[in-house]
Amino acid sequence: MSFSQLTPVLCTNELKETIDFYTNILDFTCEEHNDDWGWAILNKGNIELMLSKPNEHTPFDKPTFTGSFYFRVTEIDKLWNVLKEKAKICYELEDFEWGMREFAIYDNNGYTLQFGEEIS
Repeated sequence: MSFSQLTPVLCTNELKETIDFYTNILDFTCEEHNDDWGWAILNKGNIELMLSKPNEHTPFDKPTFTGSFYFRVTEIDKLWNVLKEKAKICYELEDFEWGMREFAIYDNNGYTLQFGEEIS
C-alpha cells in the first residue's frame, strides 16, 4: 500500500473571498469552482488545496483547525516583501536555530500559513 498525495480541504463560509485570497494574494490558480456544490480546487506548482463550504455532515461555526500549513519555498525574502503588506502577519521573517528562515500569515479565514526556506 502506498500514499500518493495529500490535498487539504479547507472549510469556509466565505468561498468566494477565500478563492480571491489564494488567487490574488498567493498567486494560486483556481482550477475548478462549483457554487452549487460549494467547492473549489486551487493549485500552485505541486501544491493543491480544496475549498469547501460546510455541509450537513460536519458541524461548522468557523474554522477551528489547530495546526498550520507549512509551505517550503524559494526566495523567501522576496515572498515576504510581497506578502507583508497584503496579509495579516502571524510572525515576521526570522531565522531559526533549526536552519530555516520563516514567516507566517493568516488567510482570510484565520488559517495559519507558514512559509520556510532552508538557510544555506
